[in-house]
Amino acid sequence: MTNLSAFPITQKWPAQHPEWIQLYSLPTPNGVKVSILLEEIGLPYEAHKVSFETNDQLSAEFLSLNPNNKIPAIIDPDGPGGQPLALFESGAILLYLAEKSGRFIPQDAAARYETIQWLMFQMGGIGPMFGQLGFFHKFAGKDYEDKRPRDRYVAESKRLLGVLDRRLQGRDWIMGEEYSIADIATFPWVRNLIGFYGAGELVGFDDFTNVRRSLERFVERPAVKKGLTIPG
Repeated sequence: MTNLSAFPITQKWPAQHPEWIQLYSLPTPNGVKVSILLEEIGLPYEAHKVSFETNDQLSAEFLSLNPNNKIPAIIDPDGPGGQPLALFESGAILLYLAEKSGRFIPQDAAARYETIQWLMFQMGGIGPMFGQLGFFHKFAGKDYEDKRPRDRYVAESKRLLGVLDRRLQGRDWIMGEEYSIADIATFPWVRNLIGFYGAGELVGFDDFTNVRRSLERFVERPAVKKGLTIPG
């Protein structure tokens, strides 16, 4: 049997199936990227809920896996060379799992780097900017009398949606006909922006018809429907 005892995180979240990929996460836009991809590729995994309500992400056990105290993180007991591999940062995990499975990332070198380019677009732009808009529109920032910070993130979110909308013109997915990790990274954040954050009207989401079309296709995928709820 696979032994993961060298990883302190397993003391707080014991592995019932240590031979499976261990996922430490929450169903947030970043967290569901990984659960969706794991559902899409069909690799066996065990999900552990890292509760923000009890500050699990600040526990010594979680910090031993991710010193940046953010979800998601994984342990793959069958990593490169057959050795366990621990990873944090959702973009890095998507790249790793796509390459491990040989799916949702092109084999052609040029197309592969173009996919990574759009993955980085989400990581560096859509995620941080939509998240800031969520703070100033839905959470504590909404009570700030000065609306200039909110409006700054509204404008940038609209700009990013425009970039994405133009990219999707005449395309089913970000990379064309082929669904990829770029889509898996991006559309949970778009869904969150107009759903949980309730900022659809604020950013004029109805104007971005190509984004809306691809989002609707995305959320209808069986693996997406399941992955959006994990961990429960």
